[in-house]
Amino acid sequence: MIYLQLFLSFFKIGLFGFGGGLAILSLIQMEVEQYGWMTQQEFVDIVAVSQVTPGPIGINCATYVGYTTAGIWGSVLATSAIILPSLIIMLSICKAYFWLNKKFQGNPYFEQTLRMLRFTVIGLIASAALMLMKPTTFIDPISWIIFAVVAFFTILPELAKNKVTTFISHPILLIILAGIAGYLIYAPA
Repeated sequence: MIYLQLFLSFFKIGLFGFGGGLAILSLIQMEVEQYGWMTQQEFVDIVAVSQVTPGPIGINCATYVGYTTAGIWGSVLATSAIILPSLIIMLSICKAYFWLNKKFQGNPYFEQTLRMLRFTVIGLIASAALMLMKPTTFIDPISWIIFAVVAFFTILPELAKNKVTTFISHPILLIILAGIAGYLIYAPA
């Protein structure tokens, strides 16, 4: 019975918990209190541990609550239940995308829509990057140059479509090269 309660509670949290890990902590706390799985102090301790461990706080918290409540299998069940709704939704969206892409392949309107969406995504990412650009993070002109070079190589494949620009603009390669440049420029001597 405890396994069913864990699964249903965390599935519901995963399904209706919008806004990220901190936003769903109140939902987790409500379920913990409703079923009496742990004391208020234990829950506060679990939230503190969830914040300092790597990974999303909501999933970490679900794992710890599951473990405290029902051991290893409880943690596996709670973690699986909280990510299952997102997994189902994303797989459905991917399936729909591939179906639409196959059905409308060669359709100029569909291809133009996808091309415009690429620039929209680039704009959203650039917006997030610009919000992070503060005097504390961009401390000198070299920081701005690294940002400009990476931004240029990010949009390069859309400007010139060939294999060389696609390879040079691969996101993992750009992250590695920016990290190396940052280390070489800012590493303590």
